[in-house]
Amino acid sequence: MKVYVGADHNGFELKGQLIGYLKKLGYSVVDKGNKKLKSDDDFPDYALEVVDALLTSSDADPKGILICASGQGMCMVANRFKGIRASLIRDVEEARMGRNDDDSNVLCLASRMLSADQAESVVRTWLTTPFSGASRFQRRIREIDNFGS
Repeated sequence: MKVYVGADHNGFELKGQLIGYLKKLGYSVVDKGNKKLKSDDDFPDYALEVVDALLTSSDADPKGILICASGQGMCMVANRFKGIRASLIRDVEEARMGRNDDDSNVLCLASRMLSADQAESVVRTWLTTPFSGASRFQRRIREIDNFGS
């Protein structure tokens, strides 16, 4: 599985830690920026990089991880695109439900709310929890995909 990761200045340090963690777990990781810490960067730029990579990936089941101070901004940007189901996740139970129930393909994290250890637990749970495929969940995802552009 290919995992695309992006973060603004607020998520820069956590992004670096998570990339190392993901590689240690054996995932193919693509860093979509920021590559250098820039205190005046804008989170939408990195959300767009990850979303574009995800939507054009030839990988069978790519995932994205976006990190900013609250996770909210990244989540708002990502969810503007058809086929993206971004979830703001703060704990392992939300991570499990976001994958099992909603087939989330983008994980948004709040760097100011999670320690590196907490973020690793969330990421591991989110990446290893399969979508249940229950008919009610599939129906809801189809409904979501019919919204917007």
